[in-house]
Amino acid sequence: MPKEIHPYEVLRRPIVTEKSTLLAGVRQYVFEVAIGANKPQIKAAVEQAFNVTVKAVNVQVVRGKVRRIGRNIGQRPDWKKAIVTILPGQKIEFFEGV
Repeated sequence: MPKEIHPYEVLRRPIVTEKSTLLAGVRQYVFEVAIGANKPQIKAAVEQAFNVTVKAVNVQVVRGKVRRIGRNIGQRPDWKKAIVTILPGQKIEFFEGV
């Protein structure tokens, strides 16, 4: 059973890129979420934070890049991305005007 995460700790930040802005036109919004969050937790967090009804949640783990500076080799941390689809007629005001 997954560990319970508080809804305000599930959503880390919105992802605002050219591609995610185009997705907002079809009612899909992109967030960086906690690595241990699952789909029901993400759905509950978005519904509670933005007062919308979520239709679907798609998630993917983005692997961190290997970075090298001189002889030192490191790796950026892995992170999880969630693409949230909401019902027609609703929108998240946070992304408007970006």
